[in-house]
Amino acid sequence: MSLNLASIVLNSRRYHPESTALVHDGKTLSYSELARRVEAFAAHLHQLGVSPGDNVALVMNNRRSFTIAYFGILHAGATVVPLSFLSVGREVAYALRDSEASALVAWTDYEESARDGFEQVDSCRTLLLVSETDGPLTMENGPAVDWDAQCDMALTSPSDTAVILYTSGTTGQPKGAELTHFNMYSNAQASNERLLSSSSCVQSLGPGHVFLSVLPLFHSFGQTSNQNCSVYGGAALSYVEKFSPEAVLSVMERDRVTVFTAVPTMYFQILNVENAERYDLSSLRYCLSGGAAMPVEVMKEFEERYDVKILEGYGLSETSPVATFNVLNKERKPGSIGEAIFGCEVKIFDDNDVELSADEVGEIVIRGYNVMKGYYNRPEATAEAFRNGWFHTGDMAKKDEDGYIFIVDRKKDLIIRGGFNVYPREVEEVLYSHPAVNEAAVIGVPDDRYGEEIKAYVALKAEADVEELRQFCKDNLAATKYPRLIEVLPELPKGSTGKILRKDLRALANL
Repeated sequence: MSLNLASIVLNSRRYHPESTALVHDGKTLSYSELARRVEAFAAHLHQLGVSPGDNVALVMNNRRSFTIAYFGILHAGATVVPLSFLSVGREVAYALRDSEASALVAWTDYEESARDGFEQVDSCRTLLLVSETDGPLTMENGPAVDWDAQCDMALTSPSDTAVILYTSGTTGQPKGAELTHFNMYSNAQASNERLLSSSSCVQSLGPGHVFLSVLPLFHSFGQTSNQNCSVYGGAALSYVEKFSPEAVLSVMERDRVTVFTAVPTMYFQILNVENAERYDLSSLRYCLSGGAAMPVEVMKEFEERYDVKILEGYGLSETSPVATFNVLNKERKPGSIGEAIFGCEVKIFDDNDVELSADEVGEIVIRGYNVMKGYYNRPEATAEAFRNGWFHTGDMAKKDEDGYIFIVDRKKDLIIRGGFNVYPREVEEVLYSHPAVNEAAVIGVPDDRYGEEIKAYVALKAEADVEELRQFCKDNLAATKYPRLIEVLPELPKGSTGKILRKDLRALANL
């Protein structure tokens, strides 16, 4: 049996050839046109020497070209390695080396960091820069490749890796979660057909629906819940390149968006737009939230203002990402992340991997169609995560008698800033590389806009001011990761073993 995630493009061409697939700045592509570009790009990759089974990195923001390149890589039988367009050269190089990528496709706006990373990794043989006016994804000035060129979709198996998503780890080094064609296909299918069904029957969201793509597509949430979900059903996908509440409201009105998926901070900022009533959002029918806990008051105010329900869910990069969600045809409970989605089991275990009773707090563990096959080239990390056949999330929660799950705390020191996961160790390692820093520790502190902000505590061994340290971090970390808040202490608090005590730092921050 074969399965390729790119088949969702070809299926939508078959059943909805003239329906709008992609919308960007008012310009559209039909499913017939999208499939032709995907096939042509796959053929171009083969001409460049990309073979089935190769890993191909992709650095691009939200735009039609991302979707064409993403499915083109899959169509060619290769694996997509999406990287943040905010990455600096050092981070690009790490991902290229760790994923053993043979090629890097990058939008020209990010040429500096892409080329910097590419030139550090000899094993990555090809750098392909693309734009709206040059390269094989040309949109405006005539084709740079033969768009009539086609190649048959590669016969990949359901268990072959479709996507490698990099997720930060407590070791400080991001790990590549290997998501299979079956993982991603089944998660797109469940997201499209079951989350928003108003009854127990399957209800596909297809032509006539417009999804708004504002979550970054290099992130699993944006890929599955926006891009793959919409393409699976034959709906339209409208892009916002960079989030601003005004841009979102404007595109919602212009493109008559029906489905909006975002992180809580985006909902919060939309509510604070002055004169927001000037935008017509009457087309909006469904809203989904994930990435962090949704404040109940924000949910209530948004729903009252726009007369639409917000469905909250939970997932991780390792689970494709959707694992639990509230659904339309069942009761919602404030503060709950809902129940396990179709094809997924979610339980609450104690430290001995014994299932807990209702309302007892333990660790969320998951198994099912959506769970990755492992971390790329990291058998020990994979074995640690998959104890007794269950993926251990590190997140603490409880489940009530009705099966609804409530997040209580995070077992790990994860910081979620604006929906982006940031692990302190990665930030700390950059701080430690500064010659003036003797000790460093990073925690998350509450923030009205981003949910959490990154705060660094440092002890110095040489003179340096806070602005110098902040700029150093900014130069060496993605924009979502560098600490805006830095406080210098004479010495960081430590326990009897010499370990820096984060709990004392949290107390210092009045947390």
